[in-house]
Amino acid sequence: MPEMTNPDAGRDGPGDGVQIDLVSAARMDGLTSMEKVRLILDGVRDGKIVILEQGLSPDEESKLIEVTMSEINPDDFTGIEIETYPSSSARKGGLLGRLMGGSDDNKLTVIGPANQIETLHKDEDLISALVSRR
Repeated sequence: MPEMTNPDAGRDGPGDGVQIDLVSAARMDGLTSMEKVRLILDGVRDGKIVILEQGLSPDEESKLIEVTMSEINPDDFTGIEIETYPSSSARKGGLLGRLMGGSDDNKLTVIGPANQIETLHKDEDLISALVSRR
């Protein structure tokens, strides 16, 4: 087998794949809510799938949706698809627990471009998604 001297030889170009950014809880801890929203949206607008080790608070998630809606442009940005594990119904305490101030920050959140990510299946211990190229 011939030895490759170019590490990129034989690979498709950077536009041929899907980049996934795995963002640690430690990185998110030092950011304000708006900085978190910008980090996520900037990545998604670049066509990346952003996976947060620790989910957003309900207020941050609302802000993310609000800012996303204001930035939608059919020719440029079609919005986001967001899925969180565990699902709301699977969290301890349910709705009453969250209303009484309980929150579960131990949740994985997957966010991607609406035109590239489609949730195929979601239950309390699995998110299955199909990610397509643009």
